Amino acid sequence: MVEPGDREVAGQRLGIPESFGVSTLEPGQRPPTTPPGRQVSIRVQLLDDVTEVFDISQRAPAKALFDLVCVHLNLAERDYFGLQYQNPRRMMVWLDLLKPTLKQIRRPKNTILRFVVKFFPPDHTQLLEELTRYLFALQIKHDLACGRLTCNDTSAALLVSHIVQSEIGDFDEVQSFQHLLHNKYMPNQDALMDKITEYHHKHVGQTPAESDYQLLEMARRLEMYGVRLHPAKDREGTKLSLAVSHIGLLVFQGHTKINAFNWSKVRKLSFKRKRFLIKLRPDLNQSAYQDTLEFVMASRDCCKIFWKICVEYHAFFRLFEEPKPKAKAVLFTRGSSFRFSGRTQKQVFDYVKDSEFQKVPFERKHSKKVSGSSLTPQDRKTSTVPQESVSVDQTDSPLRLTLQAPVDDPTVTNGHQAGPGGPEAQALPSTTGHPEQQISGPVRQAVEGVISGSPPVMVNGQKAFPFGPSQSSNGHQPSPINAHSSPLSSPLFTDAGYVRTDDEDEVRRKKCPTDKAYFIAKELLTTERTFQKDLAVITVWFQAVLGKEDILPDSVRTLINTNYDPVYQLHQAFLKEVEQRLQQWEGRSNAHIKGDYQRVGDVMLKNIQGLKQLTSLLQRHGEVLVELERSCRASQRLQELCREFEQQKVCYLSLNMFLLRPLHRLLHYKLILERLCKHYPPHQDFRDSRAALADISEMVLQLQGTMMKMENIQKLLELKKDLTGIQDLAIPGREFIRLGCLSKLSGKGLQQRMFFLFSDSLVYTSRGMTADNQFKVHGQLPLYGMTIRESEDEWGVPHSFTLFGQRQSVVVAASCVSEMVKWMEDIRMAVVLVEQSNRPSTDLLSTSRSDRKSPEEGGVEAESEEELSASRSSLERQSAQRGNTTVHVCWHRNTSVSMVDFSVAVENQLSGNLLRKFKNSNGWQKLWVVFTNFSLFFYKSHQDDYPLASLPLLGYSLTVPAETENIQKDYVFKLHFKSHVYYFRSESQYTFQRWMEVIRSATC
Repeated sequence: MVEPGDREVAGQRLGIPESFGVSTLEPGQRPPTTPPGRQVSIRVQLLDDVTEVFDISQRAPAKALFDLVCVHLNLAERDYFGLQYQNPRRMMVWLDLLKPTLKQIRRPKNTILRFVVKFFPPDHTQLLEELTRYLFALQIKHDLACGRLTCNDTSAALLVSHIVQSEIGDFDEVQSFQHLLHNKYMPNQDALMDKITEYHHKHVGQTPAESDYQLLEMARRLEMYGVRLHPAKDREGTKLSLAVSHIGLLVFQGHTKINAFNWSKVRKLSFKRKRFLIKLRPDLNQSAYQDTLEFVMASRDCCKIFWKICVEYHAFFRLFEEPKPKAKAVLFTRGSSFRFSGRTQKQVFDYVKDSEFQKVPFERKHSKKVSGSSLTPQDRKTSTVPQESVSVDQTDSPLRLTLQAPVDDPTVTNGHQAGPGGPEAQALPSTTGHPEQQISGPVRQAVEGVISGSPPVMVNGQKAFPFGPSQSSNGHQPSPINAHSSPLSSPLFTDAGYVRTDDEDEVRRKKCPTDKAYFIAKELLTTERTFQKDLAVITVWFQAVLGKEDILPDSVRTLINTNYDPVYQLHQAFLKEVEQRLQQWEGRSNAHIKGDYQRVGDVMLKNIQGLKQLTSLLQRHGEVLVELERSCRASQRLQELCREFEQQKVCYLSLNMFLLRPLHRLLHYKLILERLCKHYPPHQDFRDSRAALADISEMVLQLQGTMMKMENIQKLLELKKDLTGIQDLAIPGREFIRLGCLSKLSGKGLQQRMFFLFSDSLVYTSRGMTADNQFKVHGQLPLYGMTIRESEDEWGVPHSFTLFGQRQSVVVAASCVSEMVKWMEDIRMAVVLVEQSNRPSTDLLSTSRSDRKSPEEGGVEAESEEELSASRSSLERQSAQRGNTTVHVCWHRNTSVSMVDFSVAVENQLSGNLLRKFKNSNGWQKLWVVFTNFSLFFYKSHQDDYPLASLPLLGYSLTVPAETENIQKDYVFKLHFKSHVYYFRSESQYTFQRWMEVIRSATC
């Protein structure tokens, strides 16, 4: 037992020589006073299997013991963890932090509490501390060893390889073999020794923190990640298991998930004796609606234990703050008084992000390497690992997989409509003869994960801010398709035309204000300029095109004028006010009254109050989208006119996206005001900013339903332009879920196909030979009754899975494990939803007769050689029309995008000046850059009407330059894909952070 006088201080067990006085209490909060009473010793087993003894008072609540453990570990994100013990009935229960410890543990001398992970977040990038991620990695290691985290052999071997890399470092044949002999990480480890060592050999250069990142990245995508099964039976007596996660309640049969109930669909959870009851909200789309689901568990105690953890999971992940205790009843009580105690996930995230803890290095078990977030990215020496990419050899008729070094990426567009294989690209020699060795995809993503969890770090030689958690959920590692490619010869993407602005930019930056509120206001100004240009596309440019020919119905013309012109005029006035205020703030005018003008909340409040009066107009913007589409169907000439307008340089996005821009702008105002209010208190501008935030939040809540519905319709209408052989895509009830590139196994081998997943059907296509570069539909699979199964061992194709439909089966392969998991999860979710809707085959996609296939033809596709050639040589043949849409980028980069990703992209839009530099150039070129729709659009200045070039970012990696790259500037970030490398430089810490946050939403 550890005596009070000789107890190790906070963090000393993990390698700290002395206490640094680190406190994880709230600001202004004092440590709880220890209640009087005799001391009792409690044993706690930590995640590294070390048992510590803590002395607490007999009357102390369990929270006092939990706080002692967290202080001992120097753990800031403590609320993800809990203390678990075995009660007299041999059931594992969680220690209630509000009750005294000894009232829960009757025999403390014979009880060992376990400090384990209690709440598993959906994304490990939400964990900001490296120590927290290390403890989560230990939990995954325990779950894998005891068989709780089940997965296939390939995934298990890869998980173990990351654990071994974290513990012993780089691969050494003798050391790795001996280490695996003496340590059991999984039940059938002996049979997978060769596969584990094979994967371990590929992790050369990964630090322990990077290995933890990759371990959590893989584990979170497994179906049994964080799942704790509670045995139960349904009404028919079928043996099932219940579990709870961040999304809601899960039902398992064995280790297979058969149903899920999202929190939004659950009205009430309760139990009565041995019966656990789930009451659902009414679903208008279901004819046979079942209000209450009943499961029978082993005992009342089992029901109560599971009910409690459900209550805690719901509160932790769904609530913004800790629920307040209920008032005690005077005479009678009804129901349980149990409630969640502690901070919610949002509170933990905000608290850790805003607090500046002293980052203390710690020593890992089995590892001689010291970890600590205090190390800067430059201090971490990143190894250069040759990256082997799967490419397609097109010399033979059956596609053959070969290994080669990365080749150049052609998808940087020069001008708005120039495709990757345009005339400029073909005139230059290819650079694929000297491929560069780059850091492999997993290592690169791991480095980003380490950066995202850092405290204030050294960015290019200067102390900067902590990176936020806005990581991309699309951790894609594309498998490039071999193609002729070369960089474009635009002055924006070559050394020609460089403008050296280093000196003048330094002088200007020293004169500008340094307050964070100023840069938030400047972000408002820069994004408002872009928004004004986007509104002009509809109110000025499109109206001018329509005015040349009287083909638009008067009702639709009036609808556009009455709903967009007032909004455009309001924002014109608002933009002038913001520009004037920023000029005064910067001291360029009225410098003698500088103090009164260092604010922007009053201007925003005035604009938002004006917008509230136009709420009825904003609600009808979705109606404009629907009516314009209906008019295009009725008039062939109007449809051609709209298509021609979309080919103009000023219309750099699809026309439908510009129609929804005013609704999207409300989300941007809300995010800007949230950052402003968070920064301000106390400040004279805080009151106006808070009032404006309340008004805009009310508007967003009021228009949220319209916005979500219109985004889905807009995406369906956009996809209709990219597909041929399909009709009536945008029908009521159909929702878009995911699109992306998969390889389909047919009689001719693996063939690249573009898949589109909707709420009722899965459609697969290939690149056709049309002038519009459309994708030709080859087949469709109804989701009703579909089952899905991994089939890598059956077919010998990596990352492959089989789709079993009612009439045919299809074998497909993804480019990487993460892509396979995303597709399988989305397809399973869509199957569950379509089966719950009780509409087996009424809403199937309808195609023309020539494109339909019988079930017998589905297994082997009879394609002409011209179609195959068109599919393979798409990069060289791309025309100006629709050559740079998200669908085509996913085709070239061999990746996928979901509707969730599109929704995130709507919020993550940014504009401003950046300095851009190439890999082998010396000067920096100043450009006006707009980030939207997963792409960067480049202008000479914000006054230009159309972009000069664009850079789709799907598949790109975002990092900060290493010391070896010799970038002697501050606030620089790096974008690279294969051999393409671009450096971008921002003006301040805040703008650097914002660009990193939004670009991460589109990069791997």
